[in-house]
Amino acid sequence: MNTFKIVAVVLVILGILGLAFGSFTYTKDIHNTKLGPFSFSIKDKETINIPVWAGIVSVVVGLGLLLVKTRKA
Repeated sequence: MNTFKIVAVVLVILGILGLAFGSFTYTKDIHNTKLGPFSFSIKDKETINIPVWAGIVSVVVGLGLLLVKTRKA
């Protein structure tokens, strides 16, 4: 399997995951403070929304890449 087809499969998988879940959330540390024996940390949750059009475009482009026949020189 060449890299062209691997990229196509990855695009299709990412597009399907984007359509299935729609967003993902992660936690990041904003501030860490250490004051003597005490340690304070502020964490913030970030949510990233994946637009439906991005998932559809990813699937269509990935399938298009899989269907295109490549010429070997």
